[in-house]
Amino acid sequence: MPIWAIIVIVAAVIVAAGAAWFFLERRRSGRLRRRFGPEYDRLVSEHRDRRAVERELARREERVEHLHIRSLPPQERERFLSAWKADQARFVDDPKGAVFDADALVTEVMRARGYPMADFDQRAADISVDHPAVVQNYRVARDIVAGYNRGEAGTEDLRRAMVCYRALFDDLLELQEVRR
Repeated sequence: MPIWAIIVIVAAVIVAAGAAWFFLERRRSGRLRRRFGPEYDRLVSEHRDRRAVERELARREERVEHLHIRSLPPQERERFLSAWKADQARFVDDPKGAVFDADALVTEVMRARGYPMADFDQRAADISVDHPAVVQNYRVARDIVAGYNRGEAGTEDLRRAMVCYRALFDDLLELQEVRR
């Protein structure tokens, strides 16, 4: 076989391998972008390194895959819903207490579902895998509570925190799936 033929074959193999790698990377990026949605966008804008973000998101998926996350049985779901309703009704008379209880209730639901209760950042990362559309609500609510503790937030901010906790709470209870 002439040397030029070998060179053409080797070049074709390199081009094909490069095209396959490019296609697989785009497919992986698209899958992660679809799965994580706003969390993907937040991380990319925060870190400006798409590949590092995608490695982090893949690491999160792998970590959560090894956890024993479970759906709640109907009676447990109802117990949590009753607790939420009582807490929400309390907001008018005690906004701070209601928001702190909402945080505790969300934490209790996460624990009941099987999420580890490590530090907040790890909890948010774990939640982002199965609840990417509402994990930002969790961060916002926690930031508002921290601001309130520093004297930088008022009752309207606490109302917003309550709304944020509610969105995460509903998603954790899988209420959309139950109503279908």
